[in-house]
Amino acid sequence: MLDSWGRLGAEQHQAHYLHDANSVKDVVSAGPGLARGMGRSYGDVCLNPGGAVWDCLGLDKFIDFDPERGLLRCEAGVLLRDIQLLAVSRGWMLPVTPGSWFVTVGGAIANDVHGKNHHSFGTFGDHVRSLVIQRTDGQRMTCSRDTNQDWLSATAGGLGLTGLIVEAELQLRPVTGPLLDVDTQAFSGLGQFYQMSEDAKASWEYAVAWIDCAHPGSRRGIFMRANHRDVSADNFDSGIPRQFSLPVTPPVSLVNALTLKPFNAAYYRLHKWRAGKSVSHYQPYFYPLDKVGEWNRMYGPKGFYQYQCLIPGTNTEVVVEELLAAISAANCGSFLAVLKTFSKRPAAGLLSFPSEGTTLALDFPNRGLKTHDLFARLDSIVGSVGGRLYAAKDARMPKSLFESGYPRLEEFLAYRDPGISSGLSRRLLGD
Repeated sequence: MLDSWGRLGAEQHQAHYLHDANSVKDVVSAGPGLARGMGRSYGDVCLNPGGAVWDCLGLDKFIDFDPERGLLRCEAGVLLRDIQLLAVSRGWMLPVTPGSWFVTVGGAIANDVHGKNHHSFGTFGDHVRSLVIQRTDGQRMTCSRDTNQDWLSATAGGLGLTGLIVEAELQLRPVTGPLLDVDTQAFSGLGQFYQMSEDAKASWEYAVAWIDCAHPGSRRGIFMRANHRDVSADNFDSGIPRQFSLPVTPPVSLVNALTLKPFNAAYYRLHKWRAGKSVSHYQPYFYPLDKVGEWNRMYGPKGFYQYQCLIPGTNTEVVVEELLAAISAANCGSFLAVLKTFSKRPAAGLLSFPSEGTTLALDFPNRGLKTHDLFARLDSIVGSVGGRLYAAKDARMPKSLFESGYPRLEEFLAYRDPGISSGLSRRLLGD
């Protein structure tokens, strides 16, 4: 039985564990299935209910590392955590990283993950120099910017549907050490957020905001921007931080009407009080939730959904306000409400999520029909302006919204591997 990070319901799977890149062809060619890494996707992109999954965590070997040029070649099951721990102490780092380092290289490519620095470094796929995919028809293909470049574009953000990623070569970026200069500021409205975001593009590499979606008044929040320190640190990478875990799943969601407003108010006041400049290790800034193992249990036995949308264009404040108002009217909200802007950059993949605009991401406990009614309202707002939802986080978007939100979908379908299927592909592509 396997589930996704949203814990919306475990499904029966037949798991095949891969340990040797040379034997991948035999396993993948034996029958239909789906590659799976850490299973940190929130919805069904990492699930193949009733079918086979090829567990790639055993493909965890570093193949080659050039410390002079920052070129890393590794198997697809290597965790981003292990790359950071290897590279930072040698003066290199992943150019783009999502909010968790418990993600495999294959998963990061398949979902073309983004981080807090889209305006300066784009997405993960922008830094993949080459990769090897295994197709279910037995073909093993090398894709790079010189060879089969179209397959590279289809696979980056291709939701694992073009073939099993066996290995990849990544271009890392130089850093002086593990420390960041961080500037934290409170804002009291969306206008302030957008001004801070615009100002950050000129001189800050990382920028992200938390917004209090439960506050009935102004759209208050916390804006956090950061740069790598210009000087090396005596205290270099200290390794994996101490982690504590939620030991059990509570009988009801800890995110509810009684806890949401007090928690958000306390979070806002604490960070407003701490506002200003500070120095931070990269781990708590990039991966704040990773110090809490199994944090997804706090939503109780029914699990949770993450709703992450993109509102395209440069004038998006009115639409974001409409989304937040709909959430407030439904008496719903989130502890984890993230707001950030994307820049105008060419997409790395045919189905890449980031594009010029504003992205809003929120977690909602599964409250059944009430939650889905809210999502229908949010979908209507997003769809009316040509927006899209992030497939890596999705467990329920309508097929029509997927088709309208990803205009290169038809082009992508030419690269589909017919022997690969997922819950998401059956739901949105009609497999």
